[in-house]
Amino acid sequence: MSLQSIALTPRIGSEIQADPQVLLSGSQAAEIRRLLEERGVVTFRKLDFDDQQQLAFARTLGDIIPQGNKGIYKVTLDKRENDRADYLRGAFYWHIDGTTDDVPTRASLLSAKRLSPSGGQTEFANTYAAYDDLPESEKKSLAKLRVVHHVEAIQRVMYPNPTPEQEASWKRHPPKSHPLVWTHRSGRKSLVLGSTATHIEGMDVTAGRKLLDELQAWATQPAFVYRHEWTLGDMLIWDNTGTMHR
Repeated sequence: MSLQSIALTPRIGSEIQADPQVLLSGSQAAEIRRLLEERGVVTFRKLDFDDQQQLAFARTLGDIIPQGNKGIYKVTLDKRENDRADYLRGAFYWHIDGTTDDVPTRASLLSAKRLSPSGGQTEFANTYAAYDDLPESEKKSLAKLRVVHHVEAIQRVMYPNPTPEQEASWKRHPPKSHPLVWTHRSGRKSLVLGSTATHIEGMDVTAGRKLLDELQAWATQPAFVYRHEWTLGDMLIWDNTGTMHR
């Protein structure tokens, strides 16, 4: 059985319509991975997978990095349910998960188990497409640049006057350097941006900040962005190495 997919915008996002058992069988895993890199974001409306089904489906796509409780991290700002709710507020700003790791997560899955009474939408920006549309001269000038990323950068946006405990927590994560332009195994290239970016190595700090801000504005223009309006039971996957989200 082949997958049925619908483009959600011209440059990013596709909705897949498939039988849940077909998804769990793994028979379409290669096609989903291909579509994920091509479109950045893949959605499944009202799939209603439970936690174990979500994990089983994820295993068909690749190795799992365990998160949170029993392999799944609960995304909520309710401090009664997540003791890192304050930290999660940084997610309101554009970012790529794992830029402070040696190797960021390839992709992430998010399911809607309970909806916020207001807001709660998730936005994604396709940094493959943003790179593709840059002028060739600019691509050449960016090719060898490296950017330093740090947890503190995105947290200071939310908490400009942090407590000593907050600062100590942030500094437990060492900064990491990544290429500004990632070259993927497929040969495609994407921009590595986000609010964790602190500076460009070897460049004047002010000039580097200006370049990062300009690229971020370019990559998050409406043509490259998909905004997901959640309904209960939705599941969504994004290519974390070729999209930003918030």
